[in-house]
Amino acid sequence: MSLIHSTATDLLKGLETGESTSVEITQAYLDQIEKHDGAVRSFLRVDTEAALASAEQIDRRRVAGEPLGRLGGLPVAVKDVICTMGQPTTCASKMLEDFVPPYDATVVSRLKQADAVLLGKTNMDEFAMGSTTENSCLGPTRNPWDLARVPGGSSGGAAACLAASMAPLSIGSDTGGSIRQPASFCGVAGMKPTYGRVSRYGLVAFASSLDQIGPLAHTAEDTALLLEVLAGHDPRDSTSANVPVPKYTETVREPLQDLTLGLVREHFGEGLDGEVEVAIREAVKVYESLGATVKEISLPHSKYAIATYYIIAPSEASSNLARYDGAHYGYRTDEEEMMAELAAERKALAANGDEQRLENLDVPLVRMYRKTRAEGFGPEVKRRIMLGTYALSAGYYDAYYLKALKVRRLIRNDYDEAFKEVDLIAGPVAPTAAFRIGEKTDDPLAMYLGDLYTASANLAGIGGISIPCGFTSGGLPIGLQLQGPALEEERLLRAAHMFQQATDWHARRPELANP
Repeated sequence: MSLIHSTATDLLKGLETGESTSVEITQAYLDQIEKHDGAVRSFLRVDTEAALASAEQIDRRRVAGEPLGRLGGLPVAVKDVICTMGQPTTCASKMLEDFVPPYDATVVSRLKQADAVLLGKTNMDEFAMGSTTENSCLGPTRNPWDLARVPGGSSGGAAACLAASMAPLSIGSDTGGSIRQPASFCGVAGMKPTYGRVSRYGLVAFASSLDQIGPLAHTAEDTALLLEVLAGHDPRDSTSANVPVPKYTETVREPLQDLTLGLVREHFGEGLDGEVEVAIREAVKVYESLGATVKEISLPHSKYAIATYYIIAPSEASSNLARYDGAHYGYRTDEEEMMAELAAERKALAANGDEQRLENLDVPLVRMYRKTRAEGFGPEVKRRIMLGTYALSAGYYDAYYLKALKVRRLIRNDYDEAFKEVDLIAGPVAPTAAFRIGEKTDDPLAMYLGDLYTASANLAGIGGISIPCGFTSGGLPIGLQLQGPALEEERLLRAAHMFQQATDWHARRPELANP
């Protein structure tokens, strides 16, 4: 098997035994990026020189017998919403096109401490707002299984680069399904850890009570390896859970005995594609053949998850994105052009004798704020800011935001009750497989409904993982979602590995056309 088609676990074994070097592995992935990313467009930036220099240094240390970190020379791709010191972090937005962070996010620091080789930054929906990676101001990423289709989002680049064998590991963020859904669409594994399991320090905020960084990989073993590096308490993140991190790599191969899986009654109704449902039910049969018990359960408030999510997330986004005003950092409108425009408006109003409009004309500072935000943000970000600002406005706060918080509590209560009966919940990740680029851009509501099965886990703060479980008749991947109680990532990973030991869906890779 070629280097780029090996798992991260196997690559690491090869590094440790001397069968391959970090430079050889890194160069193989860089060559694949060079060959195919012009079509897929999963990366926004690839730092070839720095990646090879880092790999060479790790190889020298290994030869010298120096101790190495947990990843010991493995390449990793990082979503462009995570700060990297000295390297641009744009959030795929014009607003931050020139922003270079003066510090590393905690997860990036942990990658470096683990001696990972950072390949570059991956494409995403602007400020992580979207489900297709079509909202990037730098152009869409394409699904490696079918370049006419979306890779999912917002971590579409992070999932697509794995599917296209351009990286063995990658990191994304998940606010309402943004790791799990693209993992499903691209046929890879993707985990949203429990809220607080992985530090958010250095993650550019979308919705602070929902955002969570997590790993993407090909297998549960590889996911366990990367999560082991990323997880852990961070005093710089006030929401970070101060609890021990299990040795995921040591337990992931242990099958779960007497596993009880819950199938949510509400997840198998109108809107679920027939081929997706068949694949999910077949996956559950695999678990039954491995000794698991399957039980139907109910999450009665799950039908309110989308409405609740799309009040809370935009409200927090409205607050978080208020900082992008052109005054402190980031994009600022052309002030010379703005002042000329303002002067022309004043002259025209004065000539017409329109004193009232002249008196109410923007002062230059307000005009600068308005034009900066109008020009710097894309349509979807503007839509969500307006939704959130409305929900938080005087007279509507209690009717919308406060009520949404109460429903959020009910959703969490449903999960608490369900996990008294079952160990894990199994079900679909998304209602359909990957759809065509442009198919839903004119219908935001249809796009939002794609989060139907994933947003609840973010609202409840629990963990979830997507693993490949089948393909459509058209050759598109389908993902199985497993959800578990808070801080039970170990259980999720063991269950995912059980399935992958009995199936080979995770081993399949798309055939990319030669450029």
